[in-house]
Amino acid sequence: MADRKLVVDLRGHVIDTLSDFWDAVAEPCGLPEWFGRNLDAWSDTIHGRGISDVVDSHDVLVVHVVQRGLFSEGRRDGQALTRIFDGEQNVLVIHAAR
Repeated sequence: MADRKLVVDLRGHVIDTLSDFWDAVAEPCGLPEWFGRNLDAWSDTIHGRGISDVVDSHDVLVVHVVQRGLFSEGRRDGQALTRIFDGEQNVLVIHAAR
């Protein structure tokens, strides 16, 4: 049986800050109003599950972003966020900026 994947494509979004990231993933990931909007809350959502029914109903979460803004080389917040994705159950795909 194939893994059920939730694919969130943020390549059309301007993501310069973590707040921009939270704004972009909130709706497609079904984040509740009370979501903490911090790295610990995101880690709990994608690893521990139990926070978002949308994320929980899929085996794999794949998020596509462009390597600019928050995901530019050397951005500490972006690097910290990137490290939360495990590459198996939670995949962050960073596409080269054009």
